[in-house]
Amino acid sequence: MEKIRLQKFFTECGIMSRRSAEAEIEAGKVTVNGITASLGDKVDPAADVVVYKGKILEYPLGEHIYIMLHKPRGYLTSMTDDRGRKCVSELVSDLGSRVYPIGRLDLNSEGLLLLTDDGELANILTHPKHNVKKIYNVSFRGEISNEKLEILCAPMIIDGYKTHGADVELIEKHDGGGKLKIAISEGRNRQIRKMCEQVDLHVSRLCRIQIGEIKLSGLALGKWRFLDKSQIKYLKSIKK
Repeated sequence: MEKIRLQKFFTECGIMSRRSAEAEIEAGKVTVNGITASLGDKVDPAADVVVYKGKILEYPLGEHIYIMLHKPRGYLTSMTDDRGRKCVSELVSDLGSRVYPIGRLDLNSEGLLLLTDDGELANILTHPKHNVKKIYNVSFRGEISNEKLEILCAPMIIDGYKTHGADVELIEKHDGGGKLKIAISEGRNRQIRKMCEQVDLHVSRLCRIQIGEIKLSGLALGKWRFLDKSQIKYLKSIKK
């Protein structure tokens, strides 16, 4: 099998990002065939033995797995947690294969989450340059106005970073609150909640309903299913 860089091996195994892998390699925490690895090393996934934290890493030699999950509130977008909190890994434990999330949904958010063992594709989909649009239904408390909608649509400074702006539509309004549909192409930490805070709106529920062309519709809360061939083809087309 053709040799690949060691940090790519880590992403293909679904262990961590390339950048994180590089840091672990530089820290001397990885061995290849019993020898401490160096940054820049290449490995043959079918022949070399890569060990990290005392465990042999298994390279996925077959077809990659792509699934979608309807994440409920109260679950971390993580496969493990040292504080014992609930993780999305519990919801896909019956899959029988190791996958990990593409992007994140915070603890109190719900909706569409994609998971895969295809580390290369995961890196591509989360890279800002591809501008994959994500759409959310956002229930809020507070008074809404045309002026606030214009502010939400415009670029904002959030945590010292200037956003690209958003597509925002008011889909429901009632005394003391309502519901918005917000589309963004970034994934800053708690971005939508912080956007709403800037116009004195409190998010009471946030649900991601779409990533690019892939929609949540029809998937029950807490359940997962495999992506179909057309959805996988769409995801792979993004990197071209």
